[in-house]
Amino acid sequence: MRTSLDIPDPLFRHLKARAAMEGITLRALMLSLVTRGMNTTADSVPSTTRVELPSVQLGAPMALRGDSLSNASLSALLDE
Repeated sequence: MRTSLDIPDPLFRHLKARAAMEGITLRALMLSLVTRGMNTTADSVPSTTRVELPSVQLGAPMALRGDSLSNASLSALLDE
């Protein structure tokens, strides 16, 4: 069966280069990739899991007045 696909130029160049590096035709590469994708089940695709990031307790929060939140004052606090 023949069909037409609209593949973005950067992706097409990547596919063409990969086929050349593997020493196979673009058709063979596309068939291989589509077949592999079709044989992939939802169970074999890694799911995204939430990872809890570490938390560091540094003591009491800094007391800052709203009028002291200029770039210069924040920079001075960072330099301390």
